[in-house]
Amino acid sequence: MPSRTVQPANGPLRGHIHVPGDKSISHRALMLGAMAVGETVIEGLLEGEDVLATAAAMRAMGATIERRGATWHVWGVGVGGLLQPATALDMGNSGTSTRLLMGLVASHPITATFVGDTSLSQRPMGRVIEPLSLMGTDFTASPSGRLPLMVRGLCPAVPIEYRLPVASAQVKSAVLLAGLNTPGITRVIEPVATRDHSERMLAGFGAEVWREGDVISIRGEAELKPQRITVPGDPSSAAFATVAALIVPGSEVTIANVGMNPTRAGLYDVLRSMGASIAFGQQRSVGGEPVADLVVSASTLTAVKTDPTIVASMVDEFPVLFVAAAFARGRSVFRGLEELRVKESDRIAVMAAALRAIGARVEELPDGLAIEGTGGEPLPGGGTIATHLDHRIAMSLAVAALNCRAGVALDDDAPVATSYPRFFADIGALHTA
Repeated sequence: MPSRTVQPANGPLRGHIHVPGDKSISHRALMLGAMAVGETVIEGLLEGEDVLATAAAMRAMGATIERRGATWHVWGVGVGGLLQPATALDMGNSGTSTRLLMGLVASHPITATFVGDTSLSQRPMGRVIEPLSLMGTDFTASPSGRLPLMVRGLCPAVPIEYRLPVASAQVKSAVLLAGLNTPGITRVIEPVATRDHSERMLAGFGAEVWREGDVISIRGEAELKPQRITVPGDPSSAAFATVAALIVPGSEVTIANVGMNPTRAGLYDVLRSMGASIAFGQQRSVGGEPVADLVVSASTLTAVKTDPTIVASMVDEFPVLFVAAAFARGRSVFRGLEELRVKESDRIAVMAAALRAIGARVEELPDGLAIEGTGGEPLPGGGTIATHLDHRIAMSLAVAALNCRAGVALDDDAPVATSYPRFFADIGALHTA
């Protein structure tokens, strides 16, 4: 368990960085490439542990996946062609891999066992088990619907119309992926729009998928055609350098090639409402996804009260937004965040404890946090943070340390490799630029 102490910045952060490829898009590119017939080429794939777990699982079910220089090449088995894996599929810490692959397996005549690390094994899978069971899939899960679990797919599966009880792109995607190999039309009704990478990419690969109001439909037994995909920079990863530049006085940082899909960009809207100086340059489309270069300058932030309807567009960015609020002027209140309690950790409780450990004034609410900001002044720092195997907790507190009076110790920095392997190197480069 490698610990790390992050020291305060010794001056403004300056320079340009490229964040890793979007994690959500990387997962889906590998999965759909494996479901196409022919060779899919992927540029900019995130090579973090979560995505590599997806690649290993697709290989175990018959796809050929190779890295050649800067590109990844996937030779797929076609829709309906997944093979019985010889051993359990080890998902590591990746909830996205697990839930989406459960959907793929659900409509194939194979049985797959999913296992994961300690953190993933504590996360509930019932929200995916419920709709897939309605399609005829059989599950044997650990108590409370957790890993390890066994999925026995059904082919042909039964098309369903399913209303999401909570806004979840992972559940939506699992049902749509199950619908790929299911005769007829499978429909998902989502009460609040969630990230739409699955729909965009399914359409790009040639599936018949469409939206009418809040209903997303897919026609099954599709033939997917191989693609050349360029993965934009991950907006969730870009969030850390963004907040770092905002809270360290005198900073100006450019973050290149960041995906700005409107279903993912809620954080940037909230930060700008707090007074953040964030300019969007070179706006363009890459692989059907909007992309921009972000120019972020240190700013005087003011407190905010977020509308719960924005949660779906920035659910992974709340930990680092809490850090921004800790340095804002006034009391920020964040509600409607129940989903954060079932992430890699209970991100509400863990962030409350972590921020208190470095001197922030925080009140934990049943569904969120209230944070009294410093008005831009440094926090005391000096605390030791229990990261609970959560990459976003580790990175968020590393960002907070940059505007503390004393260094902040992370009990374990290894989880950062799941999504942003070069995070500490990138932040360090901004110190010396």
